[in-house]
Parts: sequence; structure tokens; C-alpha cells
Amino acid sequence: MYRQIPPSSTLLLNEQSAALAEKGQQVYRFGFGQSPFPICQLLEDALKQNAYRKAYTPVQGIVELRESVAAFHSKFEQRSVHADQVFIAPGSKSLLYTIMCAYADAAVLIPAPAWVSYAPQAELLGHQAILMQTDYAQRYRITAEILERHLIEAAGLHKTLLVVLNSPGNPDGLCYDAWELADLAAVLDKYQAWVISDEIYAPLQHQNQHVSMAKYYPQRTFVTSGLSKWAGAGGWRLGVAILPETYDSELKQAMLGIASETYSCASTPIQYAALAAYSGHPLMEEYVGQQRNILQGIGNLIYLALTKIGIRAHAPQGGFYLLIDFSAFREALDKVGLSTDSQLCSAILNNTGVALLPGVAFGLPQNALAARLAYVDFDGKQALEDISLQDWNMGLSKKHGQKMLNGIAKLGDYLATLSPQ
Repeated sequence: MYRQIPPSSTLLLNEQSAALAEKGQQVYRFGFGQSPFPICQLLEDALKQNAYRKAYTPVQGIVELRESVAAFHSKFEQRSVHADQVFIAPGSKSLLYTIMCAYADAAVLIPAPAWVSYAPQAELLGHQAILMQTDYAQRYRITAEILERHLIEAAGLHKTLLVVLNSPGNPDGLCYDAWELADLAAVLDKYQAWVISDEIYAPLQHQNQHVSMAKYYPQRTFVTSGLSKWAGAGGWRLGVAILPETYDSELKQAMLGIASETYSCASTPIQYAALAAYSGHPLMEEYVGQQRNILQGIGNLIYLALTKIGIRAHAPQGGFYLLIDFSAFREALDKVGLSTDSQLCSAILNNTGVALLPGVAFGLPQNALAARLAYVDFDGKQALEDISLQDWNMGLSKKHGQKMLNGIAKLGDYLATLSPQ
């Protein structure tokens, strides 16, 4: 008997899209959420300079990097972070798993929709994964009332309550407001719950106005981040975690033990190269700021194009995703036998070449008729070159978003055939 963990929906869709492309069909790649931007030259040079390093590092990460990460997050999150709170690992996914693994008996409460790996990781560890459903009207944000209701139920069954939050969010591109975090913190404190706050998209908050959960609940909040999104370095596999302010030594020792028996340490050359990312160097700050402006412009362009063809969505606030809602077409879709978002996304891909990920992959009910759209199908290198010559504007958004606009037009034509006027 083997563990039944289904393959990643994201990777599966990428394979299906590639198969259609090989047959000569135009594919509009809205499914795979990977940064379109090249790595900053500063980081590339740093990696070349440190490629010779081959020794293992301490499990927790090299001291210099932990100090740089602490300084970076202290400034970014407007709180005091110390190097002894920082863990470095090969990707933030490893750290999410390590944190969950440190607890022997936990209920892992996850607002849905949510990134696809949270629940499977909890289940692999034997924890109970509890999805707390949200919907379009709630901006896909968990409320204090919903959180408390689930915490009351879980507290009667498990010793540890662990809540996973994600802001800016994947798959929705939305952020928690400060007042929402404050309300959630009051409930979390009441039940002495722990929080993993996945803030890997935080530097790409479009207005550069990110607010961390740790600002309101520092005593029990883990913050996870890394280089994959804002530094365009997904394949580098460099993740960071910041322990709560009042962590105890047993927790830290448990995490060190788990890490030492699984991933040992992050790649040594990558750790030293990452010093440049967290250095506060003007070139790095300019690079991240340019990404924010580009993503905001293109994200809003795609949002407006979607609403024009009758699809509901909330304007994106960070990262590079929109969670789109087809419920306005429910009656027409039912008539042609498309009652679930999986059926709908499959039909859309085959009929239009538009690749979307169904909402059910992120924990939503099948009949929610929702799908994730990633607006990254553009030449990030050329976009950075263009923004270096002039301020980003609607003309540049249209230039770089044209292929995606063409895909949305195809989607609109398909939906119109289902709902003839």
C-alpha cells in the first residue's frame, strides 16, 4: 500500500499545454505561475563568484546570510528580527514541511482557496488538514468568525492548532488588510494557535504596502519567504523562515533535527550568492520596484479585459495571479454539461488553447466554477529593458500583454457561443 498523493495540478497542466503546442495549437499559458523576469545581474554575478564553494554549511544556514535576512525583514516588516530566528533551506516548501513536522499532533487549518501544497504536506505528516472555505464575496479572505468556529472544533481533537495564511495570495493575488490581520490575531491569541504566514510574494505587493501577520501576532507567527518569486530565482531553491519572537529552544532543536535528517542544508554557493539579494543594494531595490510596476500594470490590464467579457474577478494586489469566477455563465454551462470547474477548464483548453487551473486544485468546491489565471506570459527581460527607458504606462502594458489579451478574446468568443445574445 502506497501513499496516495496526486501529482501537482500545475505541473500536469503544463504537460497538457505542451502536448497541445506540439500539435501546432496556439496555447495561451495562464496556468503555470513562474516569474517571467530574469535574475538580477547582481545575483548572477554573485553566484559565479561563489561557484567554487563546496563545503556543507550549518543546517540553519550561514551566519552572514541569516544576519542579512534578519536585517532585510526587520526593515521590510517594520519589526525586530534577529539572526537566531532565521532558517535557510532549499526552498520555502521545505521549511513549511519542517515547521509542520515539528509538531507531533496538529490540526492544520487552511483558508481555501490555498496554494496546492499546504494540505498534502499536512496529510503526509499525519496531521488533520482542515479547509476553511471562503468565497468571492469575502474576497477569498478568512474572517475572524469563520476562523474561530473552526478553531473551537479543532481544539477538542488536537493538542496543537496551526493556521496557514498566505498574503499576497496564491491563487487569488489578494492581500489581507491591517484590520483583518488584527481581528484574526485576537482570535488566534485566544486559542493559542500558531501561524505559518507564507509571505513569499510580499515584495511584489503592487503598492509596496505589504503588512505582515507577524506585526500583529509576533509571539506565535512563523514567516516564510524566499527568492523564487520576487528575485525570479525559483530554480535556485533558496527559502527562508523566521521563527516567532518567543519561540522556545525545544521547537528550534526539533526543526534543526528534522532539517538535518532531510535536506541537510541549502546549496552553499546559492547561500553566498543570496547575500546580494538581501543586501539592500540599490540595483536590487530598483529591480524589485520595476517588477512591481510592470506586474501592477499588466495585472490591471488583464483584470479589465476579463471583466469586459463578463468574468468576475477582484483586481490583483500582489504577485501575479487572478482567481476568476465563471458563475455568471453557470446556466449556459450546465446546458452543455459543464457543471464543474475541472470540466470547464478542460473544455476551454481544448477549444481555445487557454490554459487555466481549476479552483478545485486550490481547495474550492468543484461547482464554484473558479479558475486561477497567472498573468506572466510575457517577455520579462524586454519589459525590464522598456521600463528602464520610461515610466510604465498603459501602452507598455498592452504591448507586453497582447498575447494574453488575445487569449482572453478567444475565451470571450467561446463563452459567447455558450450564451448567445
